[in-house]
Amino acid sequence: MNSPRPTAITLNKQQGYLEITWNGEQVCQYPLSQLREACPCVECRGGHQFMGKQFDPENILVLKPKRSYAIQSIERIGNYALQPNWDDGHHTGIYTWDYLWHLCPTQEKSE
Repeated sequence: MNSPRPTAITLNKQQGYLEITWNGEQVCQYPLSQLREACPCVECRGGHQFMGKQFDPENILVLKPKRSYAIQSIERIGNYALQPNWDDGHHTGIYTWDYLWHLCPTQEKSE
């Protein structure tokens, strides 16, 4: 799948996941606590030297959250990303479509 784009985005606060349907085909459910641990911002990454694809987690399901996290609100950034406002006050992480596609916890992504 070239350049995946979301066709539906659903935040399920009660069950604690973000669901994205990509190009009307692939559905990915992102557990909120693991998604928070995978925050791509410089603060969460530990500095600019840890930015870039080589530092992106390969499988967010193996990340061990420090606690349970929830999203208070989520904002779409242009036509390229989402920016969650987390219940711990963190709000600077911008999750691009490419990054979210990479983090999709399913085993069988259409390439």
